[in-house]
Amino acid sequence: MQAGEVANRIVTVGDPQRARTMAKHMDQILFEHSSHRGFLTITGIYRGLPLSIVAIGMGAPMMDFFVREARMVVSGPLTIIRFGSCGSICNAGIGDVIAATGAFAINRNFAYFDNTPPVGMSYDLSPVVNADPRLTSALTARLDAALGASHVYRGQIGNADSFYGSQGRPASDFYDANHDLIPRLHNVFPDAVALEMESHMLLHLARFSTGSDNAHPPSIRAACALMVYADRSGDVFISPETSKRLSQLSATAVFDALIDDMPSQDGLHPAAGSVWESALSPV
Repeated sequence: MQAGEVANRIVTVGDPQRARTMAKHMDQILFEHSSHRGFLTITGIYRGLPLSIVAIGMGAPMMDFFVREARMVVSGPLTIIRFGSCGSICNAGIGDVIAATGAFAINRNFAYFDNTPPVGMSYDLSPVVNADPRLTSALTARLDAALGASHVYRGQIGNADSFYGSQGRPASDFYDANHDLIPRLHNVFPDAVALEMESHMLLHLARFSTGSDNAHPPSIRAACALMVYADRSGDVFISPETSKRLSQLSATAVFDALIDDMPSQDGLHPAAGSVWESALSPV
């Protein structure tokens, strides 16, 4: 990422193909770049304002790379919406979307496995970090209108440090001590609705984008909307066709939420030298 390539309004996704599917709904695409780190950045214009989509791959470390490096090169406040996928542990079914009210981390506790007798619980759970309420309100309103309110759920998201053990998936080849993990999550977090691997890191970094002395207001606000790719109660999975259709239906809702929340360029990254400079210049 370089200064002037990424806008202050960002949609972040995992899958590069999802990024390209959503980018087709921009009014104009101005810039596309694939990095050696595996990021795909697409910046364009939507409703007359700059907006970027960044595909980052999977996992909290990739989210950490993205958020920190975007913050380094973009002047002014950042507004980020993660539009990703998840496994439902509630009534939300395949093809529904879950808007995160907050997220918590689920981390494998190595001290449990490496000691006899085990130390602590097999998985550590963090406190919940809340999503930005104003941005989340704009996002859910737009998703309700695009998909129908009956297909949009709300709740807290469990952000696991792995796809298998820390999400309670059973495995015959490894000792994961996770047979009771999902019931435990529901006991500790009654509003837990889904599992995935990125949202908590985004919300955590947004909350603490307060400077090295933790003395300033956060410079990043963030929200998350997650397509239900798997129903964990029955291990049913989404089809590629449904995934693409849902990305198409949700794209403008996510874009509109970013514009609703940040409707002006005042105080944002300067147009001079940016990839959107010519698009915003007076004719």
